[in-house]
Amino acid sequence: MTLLHYETGIEELPSDHEGEFDIRRVSPSALSEIYDSPLARTSPWAPYIQAAMQMYYISTHATASAFIAQIGHESGRLVYVREIWNPKQCPWQERYEGRLDLGNTQPGDGSKFRGRGLIEITGRANYAECGADLGLPLEEKPELLEVPKNAAMSAGWFWNKHGLNKLAAVGDFAGITKKINGGLNGQADRVALWETAKRVFG
Repeated sequence: MTLLHYETGIEELPSDHEGEFDIRRVSPSALSEIYDSPLARTSPWAPYIQAAMQMYYISTHATASAFIAQIGHESGRLVYVREIWNPKQCPWQERYEGRLDLGNTQPGDGSKFRGRGLIEITGRANYAECGADLGLPLEEKPELLEVPKNAAMSAGWFWNKHGLNKLAAVGDFAGITKKINGGLNGQADRVALWETAKRVFG
């Protein structure tokens, strides 16, 4: 069962939910072990990831492990916060242009509102909604999602918007991937990160 905070619209798990743990365990060293990445990379990110997890009640072993695995894959282990744009090599990117379901109504919206953040927020409409909730002018300055604090918080925002705590709580990791990716692209890597996160977080 989850609870919906009446002021924020953020879903939270009950305080006595089995598996609750201290978010401070999502430390630079833990992220380094999970992602097999240097501390120099994970240290700047850890406080922002912790803040996003606290804001959006990603606060159990199950939800934390799934979240850390998914943002790790989506960002290439905290390397990328902006989708690499090259329609010649990635022809499917051309389909972003004019995607009404993404709110891409203006010429150039496909590239302007490409995926950004630790879970790639994509499309004018999603930028507008995310920006409104986070208090950021993302339609005017989409590059703000490349700032680490905003990149992490937008991932938490996406996680909450799509009800991913519920899926994580019941172990539906494939369902989470489908909500993020639209399919199961990179699932083997996501699962490997998930298994490592579960082990590291104990």
